[in-house]
Amino acid sequence: MMSTTAEQELPPYARVVADIRARIDAGELRPGDRVPSTRQIMREWGVAMATATKALAALRQEGLVEAVRGVGTLVRQEPASAPDPRAPQGQREYRVPRERPRPAEPTERRPAADTALTREAIVRAAITIADAEGLDGLSMRRVATQLGVSTMALYRHVANKDALVTAMIDQVYTEHALPEPAPADWREALELALRTEWGIYRRHPWTVRLTMLAGAVQSPQLLENAEWMMRVVSARGRSPDEAMAVLTFVSAYTSGMALQATRAVVEDYEFGMDAEHWWRSRGPEFLRLAEQGRYPLTFSISGPPDVHGVFELGMKHLLDGLTPLIEGEGSPQEAAVEP
Repeated sequence: MMSTTAEQELPPYARVVADIRARIDAGELRPGDRVPSTRQIMREWGVAMATATKALAALRQEGLVEAVRGVGTLVRQEPASAPDPRAPQGQREYRVPRERPRPAEPTERRPAADTALTREAIVRAAITIADAEGLDGLSMRRVATQLGVSTMALYRHVANKDALVTAMIDQVYTEHALPEPAPADWREALELALRTEWGIYRRHPWTVRLTMLAGAVQSPQLLENAEWMMRVVSARGRSPDEAMAVLTFVSAYTSGMALQATRAVVEDYEFGMDAEHWWRSRGPEFLRLAEQGRYPLTFSISGPPDVHGVFELGMKHLLDGLTPLIEGEGSPQEAAVEP
């Protein structure tokens, strides 16, 4: 087992790898057992999602674990010829392969769980998976595994994956429905709407790809959210076209900021990495660039950008710029071309 001092010198992902490797070697995690998920690693070791994902990738590269589609990451049976990657070159020992239990056949799924299944449970499980793994990690089989039911049982409640994703968006926006009536002041109302949408994107990064303007999903609650904002603008005497122009401006700002704040896909092991963790993970690289002296302004900032503060500042100036249009002193075309 690695000493505490030596372990502290390792980068965060390597400490996670060392701990999980030790559990496997000690028999705490046996062949066929599920290893901690990305979310569990984040909670237990206090690391970012990117670090947790990189740790699992490193364990797979060592041959200690394998990803089983629809099941998760399991401790694998090691081939007899696989060397211990931790041993010095030329002194690597070969491990004895350990027997891995056969996975249960699909027919062994519990019919009682299938019977008790509800549409709401399916949608909530799908949201949990998408939050942790993104839409690319979401499938009907993955949801079924999460719930411990057969895949076919899901189709009694949702027609297909597209219908499931629509229901997920509807659920998220229903949980964060805008209040009725809307605040009387248009600026207060739009600030409330934008902060609500910003919060949704931060908690559920996968939703950015499915907004109304992106055209991917048209859920009732998503449309209601858009209608609410358009009513706020229309109440100032603006036409539906003008209200839609304002909605386009503000929604593009919020979703664009969300994409900047949460790196949806950077590298295979960096899904969902937020801006602060990305900056900190690149510390050594930034130091080397700073020493070159070619980017004095970039490397004079005090630290990673405060994305929430930047969002608030940008929202304030965006609404300042839209005031003439909303209050009837300009047109969408003028707002688009004026400096």
